[in-house]
Amino acid sequence: MQPPILLNIGGSMYETTADTLTQREPGSLLASVAMHSGGAHGLPTTTGLIDCIHERIEDDRLESSSEAELTRKDVIKCIQADKVRFRGVNLSGLDLSKLDLSEVDFSCGCIEETKFSFAKLHKAKFGEVQASRSSFHNANLRECEFVGANLQGSNLDRANLQSANLQDACLIKCSFIETDLRSAHLQSADLTGANLTGANLEGANLKGAKLSGSNLQGANLQRAYLREVDLRETQLTGAKLGGANLLGAIR
Repeated sequence: MQPPILLNIGGSMYETTADTLTQREPGSLLASVAMHSGGAHGLPTTTGLIDCIHERIEDDRLESSSEAELTRKDVIKCIQADKVRFRGVNLSGLDLSKLDLSEVDFSCGCIEETKFSFAKLHKAKFGEVQASRSSFHNANLRECEFVGANLQGSNLDRANLQSANLQDACLIKCSFIETDLRSAHLQSADLTGANLTGANLEGANLKGAKLSGSNLQGANLQRAYLREVDLRETQLTGAKLGGANLLGAIR
């Protein structure tokens, strides 16, 4: 005989069985939890059932987030149409290097460990994307939007990010070696530990940006806006600071 299962519904206790909860809708999440727990008899017998369901939902979410929803061929077919949007789509791990993805909307999507090397991404939208450990080296990212994006650990060496908007972006430990960031918007961006050796930041706005442990050796910071920036742990050997606005900066 099956042990009873107690359910607390609005403060009232009800007694039922695993079969009653699962046999009506065998394809339901509840039935799935029963199978995941080793069969109907594996269901918890108290209101801890909801914790079991939440754990299963989280497991399913993690499994789905690690796999790309499309292939490189799928993407190529899509970009042949007008007004291409991959908003909220998971493209993690794909090799999209050398493709023309100009003005494509990737906002709120997941593009972790995705390759965009040498790709044309002029005016593409990457707002609030999850793009850690991705590669954008030598890509054309001019006037792109990365507001609130997570690019932690990504490679953007020698990319063209002129006039790009990276405000509030997470750029921790990113590599921007010899990257063109002229007139880029980097207000409140987190560049902790980033490598900007030889980068061109002329006229860039870095107001309130976090530069702790970052490397700006040989960088061009002429006419850059560096108000309220803490530069005490920033490497600036050989950097050009002519005409830079350093009002309120800590050095």
